[in-house]
Amino acid sequence: MLAPVARPATNPRRFCAEVARIAVGCLHTELILYPKPGLVSLVDNGSHTDMTAATFVRSMFALRHYFARICRAGFDDAPFAVLKQLGIEAEARMMRATGGINTHRGAIFSLGMLCASIGLARAQGIAPGANGLRAVMLIRWGEDLAAHTRPAGATSHGLQAAALHSASGAREEGALGLPSVFEVGLPALRRTLAAGRSMQFARIDALFALMAHVSDTNVLYRGGAQAASTVRQHASCFIEMGGTAHPEWRSYAIACHQAFVAERISPGGAADLLAATCLVHAYLGGIGP
Repeated sequence: MLAPVARPATNPRRFCAEVARIAVGCLHTELILYPKPGLVSLVDNGSHTDMTAATFVRSMFALRHYFARICRAGFDDAPFAVLKQLGIEAEARMMRATGGINTHRGAIFSLGMLCASIGLARAQGIAPGANGLRAVMLIRWGEDLAAHTRPAGATSHGLQAAALHSASGAREEGALGLPSVFEVGLPALRRTLAAGRSMQFARIDALFALMAHVSDTNVLYRGGAQAASTVRQHASCFIEMGGTAHPEWRSYAIACHQAFVAERISPGGAADLLAATCLVHAYLGGIGP
């Protein structure tokens, strides 16, 4: 494990509650972001007829204790079986809250693993850092995450799409230490902030970077390979034009949104990874108490 550094004593309960608050805040930040091609926001329901912003809010409320519990499990150096059971229970609560609608299954996994890793890193006195956080996740739970990529008998839409199109999904992301978060989303977020643009602009740029990079099983399940190609093409064009640095970025992003809605495309996997990116960014800024 990474070498620890001296830091003030931690109150585990308060610390994990704070991590949970930030995790839910990151999900809320993703929800209210606009324009956000094909996705549910406060402006409209995107490509969805079965969910609204209120559905997502109910889901977030149902998950608030999960993030604290899995962070504490990480703090206590719990085995992966414990983390997995917490995730299963959280998914059941989400489904009850939403009437059976999958709003945050990917986020339960990716943000959950990040919360557990943040808890373990704090318990071991490891200073906040992107490489250190990713190393904690892989060193402690990497083998279990790799075994988790193809569970026997699993039939989620994401797993079906991944198998059909030979694509990676949330589980594969986890097995590799969330490379899309650490190698794509976070650098895009940082570049925009370093250029002096706002956090809102940084989140938009990070989302489009993730859309251009991720083999989104949400997209593949709903629209197949053609829909996935459409997402990559639109996102790549946005990036090539300079993203939010371009004076007409908003008009282009809204046009992408309208095109995605027309084809019922929803890059929900990229949205989950954006929320995870925001959580890592918050962690790097320091989480108390």
